[in-house]
Amino acid sequence: MLKKNRDINQNIKEADGWIDHWPLLLSLIILLIMLTLDYGYGYKPDLAFELAIFTSAYLLAGYNVLGLAFRKAMRFDIFNEFFLMSVATIGAFAIGSYSEGVAVMVFYSIGEWFQDSAVNKAKRNIKALLDIRPEEVTVIKDGLQQVLHPREVMIGDIFQVKAGEKVALDGELQSNLSTFNTAALTGESKPDTIRSGEPVLAGMINVDKVSEVKVTSLFEDSKLSKILEMVQDATARKSQTQLFISRFAKVYTPIVFVLAMAVCFLPFFFIDPYVFDVWFYRALVFLVISCPCALVVSIPLGYFGGIGLASKNGILFKGSNYLDVMTLIDTVVMDKTGTLTKGVFKVQEVVVNDFNKDDLLKLVAGIESQSTHPIARAITEFTGKMNGELRIENVEEISGHGLKGEVNGKMILAGNTKLLKKFSVVYPQEVESLVDTVVAVAVNNKYAGYITIADEIKEDAKLAIDELHKLGILTVMLSGDKQSVVSQVAKTLGIDNAHGGLLPEGKVEKLQALKNQGRKIAFIGDGVNDAPVVALADAGVAMGGLGSDATIETADIVIQNDQPSKIVSAIKIGKITKRIVWQNITMAMGVKIIVLILGAGGVATLWEAVIADVGVALLAILKAVRIQGVKFN
Repeated sequence: MLKKNRDINQNIKEADGWIDHWPLLLSLIILLIMLTLDYGYGYKPDLAFELAIFTSAYLLAGYNVLGLAFRKAMRFDIFNEFFLMSVATIGAFAIGSYSEGVAVMVFYSIGEWFQDSAVNKAKRNIKALLDIRPEEVTVIKDGLQQVLHPREVMIGDIFQVKAGEKVALDGELQSNLSTFNTAALTGESKPDTIRSGEPVLAGMINVDKVSEVKVTSLFEDSKLSKILEMVQDATARKSQTQLFISRFAKVYTPIVFVLAMAVCFLPFFFIDPYVFDVWFYRALVFLVISCPCALVVSIPLGYFGGIGLASKNGILFKGSNYLDVMTLIDTVVMDKTGTLTKGVFKVQEVVVNDFNKDDLLKLVAGIESQSTHPIARAITEFTGKMNGELRIENVEEISGHGLKGEVNGKMILAGNTKLLKKFSVVYPQEVESLVDTVVAVAVNNKYAGYITIADEIKEDAKLAIDELHKLGILTVMLSGDKQSVVSQVAKTLGIDNAHGGLLPEGKVEKLQALKNQGRKIAFIGDGVNDAPVVALADAGVAMGGLGSDATIETADIVIQNDQPSKIVSAIKIGKITKRIVWQNITMAMGVKIIVLILGAGGVATLWEAVIADVGVALLAILKAVRIQGVKFN
């Protein structure tokens, strides 16, 4: 990971200023002076002087291009834009078109300069993201402060974060209350108030007072480190459009060489008198305009811009190929808890059956203390320190059902009614009809009562569903919660189809049924049990704040701030990126075809060819860079 970071930093050309391109600028000045003397004053130097001046200007502008072309040719790679430009410009010199040969190389090199600058700007955005990780952290050991690199800090250590300082590692807040700016992680500048015991993530900025945080993850395992790795890896995963253009360029360039040869030599058999210089010049025009640089540079840069725009908005695409996938989505399938709801449960009611209420709560709190599920946390928070000294043994989490274990020698079952059915525990049917989430409890295989728990729907969940419907997208909810709760949430939000009471394999089955209908599916989830369906979907989306590591690792896209409305933004970003990329492809190919025909017919000169080629490349690059400036509400 650190090696990757260093490589990216080293590959960024910090020197993009004018002074660092003085050979190219000097060449441009020489060209302009010579053209002014020629066309403005009619000055015609002798041939030797003219050749010397233009050769100097040509080498100043094109030494990099010529060097690359030579090295590639030594590896028998001649079908590339560098070799193509070298042949075209040397050919121009061969027929005495010195100024045009220099102009082609100068403007081509200027185009390359702008392309490099655009790519380097995008890389600097990643470098800026890398720079948000502090290089040192103040650890408190035995009452003393010690400044260490974050890599040296161990799980369980306590570190201090001063006001205005960035958090270096993931952890739990030890101070009573603190406010943090989460913009680096979520794209949201709104401060977030965090209470004692709640998670604090690397990259957050402490905005009010000195706070203490207990480390829960090593430096390389922090959410921020994983986010950075995802962003860096994303640039290596090419979209189908990029792959197509790369393959196209490999076929297109040799065909262009053959056609240029045909333009030069075929007229010999059909035109009398045949003038070699005339047709050779037209072939050179053909070669210059056919250069595929506008395509091979602007298209990946367009996808890079899309990934950058998504990152600014708190959405991480793990590859540019997923930008394309999101444009095809016609069905969005969602988990309920932690995705559409906050996953912050609160105990509403405790009902017992021939059992002491406090004793039952102690036993349930004991077994639930062994789980990290949001429902388990709600119960342990409600009971506080009621559990006291309990002997807890043989706790087993039964996926989609609940918990089974021994507390003070008593066999405890705590979960949904499916868990009680699984162990043949008889319970009142009224428990099935309750709307809220229910934790049914059995002690020694005898029904002991239930606890009702309610979750809160996220503020933007309704907006997300409405916006998806506006895009003509089918919405489906799959949840392990009981059908009555799921149906109520679906009705409130306006979700098209909702299925409750599903185990992980049930979610997979429902998703596969949708895929069998030919639907393109994005699945959004956050829990460990969502990982299989996230992997099966065409686009797997994980909630990055509350989401489990397994789901985040499996997902193709990560929403950092857990807002379901970001799925709409992800779809829109994919469509914006694809639209601009295909506009670039259409514009580049359209202009090239027109000027190729004009060049072969003798209407376009090398001047028009280079201006058209460089102009199209620059326009395509500017359109691609423009993606990063798109604003979302």
